[in-house]
Amino acid sequence: MKKTGLFLLMILIGMSMQAQVITDKKSTDVSLGVDLFTDILTKTPDDYNQRWINQGFNLFLTYNFKIGKTPHLFSIGTGLRTHNFYSNTQIDNIKADTIRFVPISSDLTYTRSKINLVYLDFPAEFRFRIHDQWKIGIGFKMGIAIDSKTKYIGNQKTDATKRHIKEKNINSLEKYTFGPTLRIGYKWINLFAYYQPIRSFQRDLGPEFYPLSVGLTIAPF
Repeated sequence: MKKTGLFLLMILIGMSMQAQVITDKKSTDVSLGVDLFTDILTKTPDDYNQRWINQGFNLFLTYNFKIGKTPHLFSIGTGLRTHNFYSNTQIDNIKADTIRFVPISSDLTYTRSKINLVYLDFPAEFRFRIHDQWKIGIGFKMGIAIDSKTKYIGNQKTDATKRHIKEKNINSLEKYTFGPTLRIGYKWINLFAYYQPIRSFQRDLGPEFYPLSVGLTIAPF
C-alpha cells in the first residue's frame, strides 16, 4: 500500500506540474483528468452478492496529436486505475493456487468486505469534436496489475471485537488486462464507460469477474 500511495503521489505531483504548464501555455497537446466510476461485475459466483456502488477511479495523462487539419485528436498516455469490489464474501486464502470467495456467515456482524485491484494503464483514444464543445472519445487501453489487497471490517467467530483486517497480494490474478473505452460529453465533463473482456482472475484459478465500469470523466485540462 505504501508503494502504491507513493506512486500515486508522484503521479499527482507530476500531473499538477504539467497542469500548470498547460494552463500557462494554453496548450491542447496534453490532457489531464480523472475518471470516477462504479463497477458492475458480470459472471460472479451464484452466492456472491455485490454492492450497488463499487467506487473506483482512474487518473490519466495523455498526449494529443491532431488528425490532419481537423479538430479531431488521437491521444496516447498513461494512468493509474483502482477498482473496489464490495460483497458479502471473503477470500478463504489469498495465497492459494485457486481463489475461492466464501459467503460471510450470518452469525457475523460486518460493515465492509472488499477486494482492491490497482493497475498501471496505457490508454489510446480517438477524440472527435462536434461543434467544438461536444466530444466523443473511442479508445482502448491495456493495464498491468501492480497491487491487490482484501479488506474486512467486522467480527470473527473467534473474536466478538470489531476488527480491521487487511491482506495484500492476492494470488492468481491476471497480470495484464485490456478493453475498450467510451466517452461522450460537453466541454470538460464526460460520461465514461470501460469494459474488460478478459477475466480478473486466471482461468480455472478464480471467479471470472468481467468488470464494466461506468461513471464520469472530469478533464479540465
